[in-house]
Amino acid sequence: MRSTLKRHSDRARHYYAQRRNIVSRAWHYTITHKLRIIAWLIGLFLLLCGAFLLWAATLPLPDLNSLSQIRVDQSVKLYDRTGQVLLYDLSNQDIQRTSVPLSSVSPNIQDAIISIEDPNYYNHGGVEFTAILRALYVDITHAGLAQGGSTLTQQVIKNTVLTSDKSIIRKLKEWILSIKLERVATKDQILELYLNQVPYGGTMYGVEEASETFFGKHASDVSLPEAAYLAAVLPAPSYYSPYGYHKADLDARKNLVLEKMYQHGYITANQEKDAEAAQVVFIPQQANSIQAPHFVFYVQQYLEQKYGEDALQTSGWKVTTTLDANLQAEAESVVKTGALSNATKFNASNAGLIALDPTNGQILSMVGSRNYFDTVIPGAYNITLANRQPGSAFKPFVYAEAFAEGYTPDTILWDVPTQFSTTCAADNFSSVSPCYSPQNYDSKFRGPMTLRDAIAQSINVPSVKLLYLTGVANSLQLAKSMGISTLGDPNQYGLTLVLGGGEVNLLEMTSAYGTFATDGTHYPTTAIIKIEDANGNLIEDDSQPGGTQVLQPQVAEEINDVLSDPVARAPLGENSLVSFPGYDVAVKTGTTNNYRDAWTIGYTPNLVVGIWAGNNDDTPMTHQVSGFIVGPMWHQVMAYALPTRQTDYFTRATIDESGMKPVLRGVWQNPGQDGALHEILYWLNKSDPQGSTPPDTSDSQFSRWETGLQLWIQKNGVPAGATLINNGLPSTTPQTIQQTTPTGQPIQTTQAPMIPIGPGQ
Repeated sequence: MRSTLKRHSDRARHYYAQRRNIVSRAWHYTITHKLRIIAWLIGLFLLLCGAFLLWAATLPLPDLNSLSQIRVDQSVKLYDRTGQVLLYDLSNQDIQRTSVPLSSVSPNIQDAIISIEDPNYYNHGGVEFTAILRALYVDITHAGLAQGGSTLTQQVIKNTVLTSDKSIIRKLKEWILSIKLERVATKDQILELYLNQVPYGGTMYGVEEASETFFGKHASDVSLPEAAYLAAVLPAPSYYSPYGYHKADLDARKNLVLEKMYQHGYITANQEKDAEAAQVVFIPQQANSIQAPHFVFYVQQYLEQKYGEDALQTSGWKVTTTLDANLQAEAESVVKTGALSNATKFNASNAGLIALDPTNGQILSMVGSRNYFDTVIPGAYNITLANRQPGSAFKPFVYAEAFAEGYTPDTILWDVPTQFSTTCAADNFSSVSPCYSPQNYDSKFRGPMTLRDAIAQSINVPSVKLLYLTGVANSLQLAKSMGISTLGDPNQYGLTLVLGGGEVNLLEMTSAYGTFATDGTHYPTTAIIKIEDANGNLIEDDSQPGGTQVLQPQVAEEINDVLSDPVARAPLGENSLVSFPGYDVAVKTGTTNNYRDAWTIGYTPNLVVGIWAGNNDDTPMTHQVSGFIVGPMWHQVMAYALPTRQTDYFTRATIDESGMKPVLRGVWQNPGQDGALHEILYWLNKSDPQGSTPPDTSDSQFSRWETGLQLWIQKNGVPAGATLINNGLPSTTPQTIQQTTPTGQPIQTTQAPMIPIGPGQ
């Protein structure tokens, strides 16, 4: 037994010894193999480093004299839609630049630019790799944000020596040449180069030229707040231009510059505070050889944001825009003449116009003011991109939502005094806060109205009721899907939204109306057809934009039908301003209650034109409806443009009203059990207008609308063909009005929670 165990033990020891030898040899082989690979990689790395250093050593550094000259490259040229009419040429032959020594540049400018652009300028050796890593981190972790990591030295090299391509090789060259430049030039010499060649947009270079252009003074005389503005413009000269429409963003960035100057010890806290509060005056922009300037700078800003400032100055691209040069010239003339006339007649000093092709979203005309170079209003401000209240021009979005939910153009709502705020008595028709009882433009009430007549005649009370029926959130969402991006959370609006309680801009409003014109397909606005490089290669092609169906065709057809219905508009009187024999034209006007904004937007299936009039500073006009203020201008432009467009007609909606509730199909003498007159909430549930859900008698507006209707009848009499409950007149106390359900049961009125109304009518 012991002998057998010993044999097994010897065999096991032998087996495990062999295993250890095999593992040892394998481990030795693996380590040796890994060491060889590591040695090979180190050798390759050293070889590449040597090659890189050899390549870096061969890069020539231009002398300082050559660095002081602006690089001459081909710049972007903007053309109209035909590709033949030159709108603007960023040709370097027209460079505006005045070089000055560093001693002639105010320390305020030097400190401001260093603080915001390169705070560690006097400590790095040309490249600051920590800033590069920080910029990469921000770019990766904050989608949509871009963080620069270039030093002032790198920007000098980039703007004077290298091309504008984005390759890694070009960036490596930039780093190497920046380090070399720091070794052969002093910090003051490099800073002087930078300050004399930094681009300020278009053909303007250097702080001296910018100081004279913006403030009419030399760079040596610039004040602290003025210097902060000069530094604030630099990241995006088109976007932050003091003559553009992002002045609020420029002011905010100017304050950021001052904050950085304080943080880095260049100014005191009191200096920062005083400079933030100081009022800086920019001298008027001078005219030059440019056509459609508001449109041109709109396109330029798009190019700058998408491709960078370098591309605008060096790419040599040909940009074929969507602009119709002939229509633009006519529109500019009409707007200028009309606005100057309105300034005298209606105290409306400015106007703006947008014309679009709704079938593709292309901007055919953009007139941002009565005259871009006007020094009074000022004209460079692009009012077509400014947020203003649209008045009744917003109503079609609410009516479209109503049609989508099952209401029809024949649906009846009562135009009678109505108190919507549940904090006020139902018979108190005041709009003094917290009450809200809207008036119509003529202070009259018309009784039962179809939705067709209500929107065609721009009657307010039925429109407010309709917004309540559809819901603020639903109507707001529809407007957003049609291209309105400026409206916020539904909770910040009340029922005044339908009367223009939100803020929108003319470009987006005109585009949204274009969605109706195309039977519910929305095309985002575009200003560019194509971009070609110097060799004719396509950089960007927007000639066939895609659209999105955001509205049912049936709904759009119903809107087009009611807005182009001359019979429905007839009670307003014969109006030749909205009539174009031989053309199918839909139109809607809007005037804010405070008379600060007047709108007219109209369209055919292949053209939409919107006009706004008012004052840039938001002061009110005289009390006139928009038709008198902007109607003549709108008609003149439409009359010019229509013959140049293909003539099409709207598809007329066909509505199957069989089986609908009488109130939805226009029967206002509702055949209830008592034969009496009631508001729409008596006959249907607003969450299910065409369904079988019973009316909600506890709805916060149920008794209020009934009260308004009965009191109006008490004052004006019973319309022909209708009878009152018990043939009697109600008391002025809402709770004493006899009310029954459609089945004849008494209604118990209750005080419901307050509904949000909103800031003003």
